[in-house]
Amino acid sequence: MNDTAVPQEDKTLALITHLSGIVAGFIVPLIIWLINKDKPEKGFLIDQSKEALNFQITVFIAIVISWILAFVLIGLLLMPLVGIANLVLCIIAGIKANNGESYRYPFALRLIK
Repeated sequence: MNDTAVPQEDKTLALITHLSGIVAGFIVPLIIWLINKDKPEKGFLIDQSKEALNFQITVFIAIVISWILAFVLIGLLLMPLVGIANLVLCIIAGIKANNGESYRYPFALRLIK
């Protein structure tokens, strides 16, 4: 999708959707997706909110697995790595979305289609 086809409001909401994952997990992407999923004119926002939602679900699963693995100590190493990956990738996704570019996280379970 090119830059001129995406309204600034949708770009800004996509930015907020991606960045909110750093603090609020999957809650904001879920709300944005549920509000806009039946609005065909919001295609970019729907796509980016689904992408953010899928990634945040993946991060949540990774944190739960890390927490379980903390009992054998490897989880203590994984938790900070998952947190750093979440921070960096959410910022990159937010910047791309604000520029009107669709972003795909390099690793995310695509549970919401």
